[in-house]
Amino acid sequence: MSQVTEFNEYRQRMNATILAADNKVIKRFFNLDTNTYAAGALDVKTKEMLGLACSMVLRCDDCIKYHVGKCFEEKLTDEEIYEVFAIANIIGGSIVIPHFRRAVEYWEILKSEAGSGARADEQADLAAHKAAHGSEPAA
Repeated sequence: MSQVTEFNEYRQRMNATILAADNKVIKRFFNLDTNTYAAGALDVKTKEMLGLACSMVLRCDDCIKYHVGKCFEEKLTDEEIYEVFAIANIIGGSIVIPHFRRAVEYWEILKSEAGSGARADEQADLAAHKAAHGSEPAA
């Protein structure tokens, strides 16, 4: 099982277990976190970059993985993600470097897995377009 799949499945399973306890304070805290990263005066991409930099400075590997994944979903470029990494390293200092290494590793895994699955996704999109419109999409 890939590191990405393992992390996401564990996170989902544990969040479901935690929320099933039906603790009002915990539910409100989770909701606050969710709403904090929703689009507002700042877009989601910017908020995720801020979350990543803060998580790196705080040295929370799970938080770093989560925000690296969200940054990937927001389609950050390598140049953008490395600028976030640079900010985190300059603010946090050399103690951030081991977490930086793991963040880069996770970023590379995300890119690799997306690359291997990209062709299948494109074929599924093409099939869906043909089913809906009876033709291939315009170039």
